[in-house]
Amino acid sequence: MFQPLDCADIHNDGSTASGVYRIYPAGPTSPVYVYCDMDTEGGKWTVFQRRTDGTLNFYRGWEPYKRGFGHAAGEYWLGLETIHLLTLRKKYELRVDLQDFEGGRAHASYSSFSLSPLAVNAEVDGYTLHISGFQDGGAGDSLTAINNGQKFSTFDRDQDPENLNCAEVYYGAFWYGPGCHVANPNGLYLWGSYPRGWVGVVWHTWKGSSYSLKHIEMKMRPVSLALSETVTGSQPSLLSLSDHEMLNQDTEPL
Repeated sequence: MFQPLDCADIHNDGSTASGVYRIYPAGPTSPVYVYCDMDTEGGKWTVFQRRTDGTLNFYRGWEPYKRGFGHAAGEYWLGLETIHLLTLRKKYELRVDLQDFEGGRAHASYSSFSLSPLAVNAEVDGYTLHISGFQDGGAGDSLTAINNGQKFSTFDRDQDPENLNCAEVYYGAFWYGPGCHVANPNGLYLWGSYPRGWVGVVWHTWKGSSYSLKHIEMKMRPVSLALSETVTGSQPSLLSLSDHEMLNQDTEPL
């Protein structure tokens, strides 16, 4: 049975249509549903975060962010543990695609991306973010200076270096750092410009602190397949919308 680790394995096996697939980062008995972007710059992207219409509540606690929530065909968060397991097996790059409500698009890329790569227990280590190698696609770099090297924080697990609870103050969950953030991908979905800065879906180096983006998508792709241990076999099938009911991720609102 074909048990792909990520979307790159699926693409390399011959499935080149963007959509929802199963991957197996935790082993053969624990499939995870994920959206694969097979189109952007050669495809093979495993999408781990997407905001597109405001239908899903992202102001959640630690456990949902650890295990993942939402539907892979729409708004969702893949899960910190799954992302960590992926980055243990391969070296990844990160791409963040952005869109505003006026039709503008931009992206930011990072040549290296991992979560707690050397930790004995990644959760105890806070799924610490490691990124480097910024490349500008018009969005500017809203991650490296503040978020790199930081633990992930939620309103019920405050792990940022500030005296205040950044996740609680800015209604999000992220790798908050000194000064909290200049990027808040999991903040409130606020439909463009809004009066109170920093609480929306913010990417400050592109649209400033008082603009909440229409669309943001964070995705990862291996820069080397040398560590892949997937087993070849039958080609996976693209999932239909009815298969979304089989998601093992939490979809209930708070």
